[in-house]
Parts: sequence; structure tokens; C-alpha cells
Amino acid sequence: MANRKGDRRERELVNRLDESGFAVMRAPASGGATQRELPDVLAGNGHVFYAIEAKSSSGDPIYLTGEEVEALVYFSQNFGAKPKIGIRFDREDWYFFHPADVHQTKGGNYRVKKEKALEDGDTMDDLWIDGTEEESKHSVTDILHAVDQGVLSVEEAAEILE
Repeated sequence: MANRKGDRRERELVNRLDESGFAVMRAPASGGATQRELPDVLAGNGHVFYAIEAKSSSGDPIYLTGEEVEALVYFSQNFGAKPKIGIRFDREDWYFFHPADVHQTKGGNYRVKKEKALEDGDTMDDLWIDGTEEESKHSVTDILHAVDQGVLSVEEAAEILE
């Protein structure tokens, strides 16, 4: 049942991105159908490209495993896309985060609370930004912390800081 709801939410995200003008596809092999770790959704508009790990919940908060986030970042770097975590709580819209902006728990997993999503998450419209403004809002300390946690590579951090 939960898997069907997740699939439905992923299809909803694909449709919303399509309606917003993105070329988009749902990765049919995500969720364990292959040995390769793939993001749930790939989207691009000719200027910016995203690999998105989508999570939805009726409860609060939403958790992601460390492996899910590491795989998203790894794929994004190799594919040339920006990694995004897409979050949707029931009766709310989709909100998006760079993995470096998501709270990492002591156990190495990641957590997004509904309040944080509503206050700090990027909206669908924000995804149209080329990324320059988005990345420039990260402080040097945040970027170094993300490198230390393994969320960003040194190369990705250097690109953000340029």
C-alpha cells in the first residue's frame, strides 16, 4: 500500500514538473528494481538539470537513509545534474532541498520536518532558477560542513564557491 502511494506521488511530481515546462521522466528502476541506485525523477529545462529523490508522508517528519542521499549525490555528480530532495506532506505542495540543507541525524540518516519544508524549501517555481542564486546563499561554513559529511565532493564545493 505504501509503495503504491509513493509511486502515485512520484507520478504526481512528474506531472507537476511537466506542467511547469520541464522535460521530465520517472526512473522506472528506482526503489530496488535494479542494483544501481537511481534517483526517482530526472528533470531539465535546457538550463538546469535535476536528479530528484522524492519522499512523501502523511506524518511528520520525513526520513531518508544516508545511502539514499549518498546515491543521489553520486548519481547527480556523474550525470551532471543538481541533486534535489523532493518532499511532500499530505495536503501540502512539493518542496525541494539540496542534500546539504537537510538535517543529518546522529545515525547518519536525514530528516526534514514539515515546518522546515514550509519555511525553507524551494518551490516548483524556484527550480527554474539556474542555480547560481540558490548556491550562492550557502555560507562557506555550510559548504565545508557538507564536504565533511560526505554530502558534497570537494569538486562540487569548489564549483559552488566559484
